[in-house]
Amino acid sequence: MKLGNDQRERLQTLPSRLKAIITGQDRVIDQVVERLQHGELGLCAPGRPKASFLFLGPTGVGKTELTLQFTADLIGPNRVVRLDMSEYQTAERLGLLLGTADEPGRVAEGFDACAGSGTLLFDEIEKAHPRVLDVLLQLLDAARLTTGRNRVLDFSNWYVVLTSNIGGPRIMTLRKSKYETMERLVLQDAQRELRPEIFARITLAVVFAKLDYDAQCTIAHGLVARECAALGDRGFALAPSEPVSSVVIQRGYHERLGARPMRDAAELLIRNALARNLLCGGNGDGQLRPHPDGNRLDVGQAHL
Repeated sequence: MKLGNDQRERLQTLPSRLKAIITGQDRVIDQVVERLQHGELGLCAPGRPKASFLFLGPTGVGKTELTLQFTADLIGPNRVVRLDMSEYQTAERLGLLLGTADEPGRVAEGFDACAGSGTLLFDEIEKAHPRVLDVLLQLLDAARLTTGRNRVLDFSNWYVVLTSNIGGPRIMTLRKSKYETMERLVLQDAQRELRPEIFARITLAVVFAKLDYDAQCTIAHGLVARECAALGDRGFALAPSEPVSSVVIQRGYHERLGARPMRDAAELLIRNALARNLLCGGNGDGQLRPHPDGNRLDVGQAHL
């Protein structure tokens, strides 16, 4: 496949863009990007998805976020079809997935929602019913499925991601082990719990590292900037002061749950401060800064 200069540069710089967003997972990103580059260059096996991944690791470390980000970068926004396997734990739910269940209003949640190109995300794959896994294996093998409406879907232009928390507890207990040791043990856990056919068909299995305190502090700074930017798009000009992130870290750091509590803390603290400002007659513009009690944030007049 011949690429233009812009396309070539975008693929070459993909690792740096992903690492700027996903913190603490540089080793995983390097491995994943290699396969993504193969897929975009047409260097994948004919008649199979562009690439298929098994993302292992504890909750809140970036497995889903990496999926969303590489898809948005390579294909476009809103091109991830996400299937939560906790909803497909019985054989009866297979009909919903394939579009044969008598729930026409929900068919679009299954494979019938797939068209064109994108990423198919199977969240918490260890919870899926064996018949659902049979369908997944067929998709990985031939990149084709027939839905209940007799539509033949072609997934040869798609990426497939399976996520799992298998090995998460082990990662949390291995405080001083080298990454290679942790990776080997978690992969062994996954191979014991998942069907061997899955490992025979996926392109790459990777293990996400636990986010340490420094990584979560970096994430907190990014979350504050992201939330202020999102509110800026709605017309509120908030300028965060440096100590704001410290309050978010104090409220949001969690050793076992990763970045999710930090994200929730950033959103809640900033939105609460903005809401109080608006309810007191403000216009939502000003400097975002810690309240004197140190447990919340305020919006004050920006310094000129």
